Amino acid sequence: MAKPIEIEELSVSYGRGRKRQRVVHDVTFSIESGECVGFIGVNGAGKSTTIKALMGFIYADAGRASMFGNDAGHPDGRRQVGYLPEVALYYPFMRAEELLALYGALSGMTRAQLRTRIPEVLQLVGLAGRGRDLLREFSKGMQQRLGIAQALIAEPSLLVLDEVSAGLDPMGRFELRELLKKLHQAGKTIFFSSHELSEVESLCDRVILIDQGRIKKEVTQSELKQIGSEQSLESFFIEAIRGAVAS
Repeated sequence: MAKPIEIEELSVSYGRGRKRQRVVHDVTFSIESGECVGFIGVNGAGKSTTIKALMGFIYADAGRASMFGNDAGHPDGRRQVGYLPEVALYYPFMRAEELLALYGALSGMTRAQLRTRIPEVLQLVGLAGRGRDLLREFSKGMQQRLGIAQALIAEPSLLVLDEVSAGLDPMGRFELRELLKKLHQAGKTIFFSSHELSEVESLCDRVILIDQGRIKKEVTQSELKQIGSEQSLESFFIEAIRGAVAS
């Protein structure tokens, strides 16, 4: 069976001509079914660019990215994926339930399925009873919760979440971690980018550290626990970025 995510020697550049600059360099990793993997790095490290190439939104210079054995952007691969972009912009004149119905319909769900599923996902993300509210009335944190709901609407087997906790207050981040734990325990494969180490420590089977477009380190859950007993995760990853930890 093909892995949910496989990335091999992926390189991506931005710009044209002499101004063209490579921002992702020969990135290689894969994710097994049922894993929860954190993709960690500072702002500008290459996390979102890698994810966009995986989703087929931008073209790679070299290498290959695939989901469930299908090349990046192929409908058969994306059909099994719930995706939350780093910046999610929604129509302010729509109601929350209308937005979810739109995304659900695009995923092939019927009206009968949506009538049941929409209240379920709103409850899951802490927006129960807000389905009739206009999106212009939603705070940034509420819009992020709604973005998670749209990623979940079609019950995908793989979740790809870019900066998943952006805009959430401390309580929202706690509730998000609890939700992702439940989804992971239910067998979902989860791949999310973040620069919040507290999220990866409690959630992930494995963490992939990227800096300046290059993979610096992969750390398993058991290694994370061992690191946490000896030094802070922050200092460990800073050392990894600086090259003090062998990659």
